[in-house]
Amino acid sequence: MFRLSGILTWLAFPAYVWQGLGVRRRTERMLPAEGPVMHQVEGDEPPLSLLVLGDSSAASVGIGRSEDGLAHQLSLILVERTGRAVRWRAAGFNSATAGQIRDHVLPNLSADPWTHIVLSVGTNDTKNFHTVSRFKKEFGGLLYALRAKWPEARVVWSPVVEFTRVPALPPLLGRILEIRAGEINRMGARLCHERGAVPASRLPILDPQAGFSTDGFHASAAGYRAWAEHIADLVLAERLE
Repeated sequence: MFRLSGILTWLAFPAYVWQGLGVRRRTERMLPAEGPVMHQVEGDEPPLSLLVLGDSSAASVGIGRSEDGLAHQLSLILVERTGRAVRWRAAGFNSATAGQIRDHVLPNLSADPWTHIVLSVGTNDTKNFHTVSRFKKEFGGLLYALRAKWPEARVVWSPVVEFTRVPALPPLLGRILEIRAGEINRMGARLCHERGAVPASRLPILDPQAGFSTDGFHASAAGYRAWAEHIADLVLAERLE
């Protein structure tokens, strides 16, 4: 259920629509990065297998080369810290929500033996004004499906970032979306604990100008590197029983 603050955001829905349309008109529409979506970073055998799954951030939107994206940057860090090779795949799509990943992406992924799965899901559910109950059903179903397909994998969810720190958003729109992001993140963390995944802490945005791409919404190469460093220890930690 929404808290009172979440309910109040519906009263601000006209402002959300008006300012959101303005942001959409002004914001550059960026494509996924060029380069491989599957690759291997050399190291000792046996390799770790990393799947980064989710929205446009998983697809490295905002930068020119996929090598500077989250999947490859995280793989480099895992190799540095373990010495083991990392085979990685990025399966991300512009504007994808939890339900779309559950229904249209996951069923079409081959059952490769991924040992580690990182989820970048929830931003579009938040900005599309999906209800918490809808997110619970769709993200919860995604977690169930992942656990059924890869029961031994360590699954880490990276929650929605702080919208008030996103440069592309006007202050009022950022505050409205931040309230809803808080509700989405609380539900997401709860579902992770219930369904065999691990929620990361929020990525701190220390320098928005350096951390975001030219569109002011997606991460820059430096932002993806900081993101990878933020979750690397959690990805490598022993699986919780």
